[in-house]
Amino acid sequence: MYTRIQVVFDAADPARLADFWGLALGYVQEAPPPGFASWEEFARSINLPAERWGDQASAVDPDGLGPRLYFQKVPEGKVAKNRVHLDVRVATGLKGEERTQRIEAHVACLLEAGASLAWRTDNQLGQAVVMRDPEGNELCVC
Repeated sequence: MYTRIQVVFDAADPARLADFWGLALGYVQEAPPPGFASWEEFARSINLPAERWGDQASAVDPDGLGPRLYFQKVPEGKVAKNRVHLDVRVATGLKGEERTQRIEAHVACLLEAGASLAWRTDNQLGQAVVMRDPEGNELCVC
């Protein structure tokens, strides 16, 4: 049996986080269901109140290989360290300066998109840059 998963993020601004993680992972915003030109049109069809239209967003792997990312609006902010985080593996198989350059280029892109730097590590286990997305969720670029 094959089970598909999705990764769910609690968010203050679901659309902004969907855009950020789309950039981080090379994902795209999920298209509305078949027969609907937009998510707004879909929301109207299920009688979702207008004030709730931005309460969720999603991003998907354009190749259909990675899990769907779903972002749901919650009233409270993040208050503690994540128990789970995503590793954004942009330099798999690379070594030395080429690896460092690939990681640093992606870190710069994510910083420009609203991420913040937490710390860096470079030890016998490998090189990684620990970051926080625009709402404080941890991720590693490695």
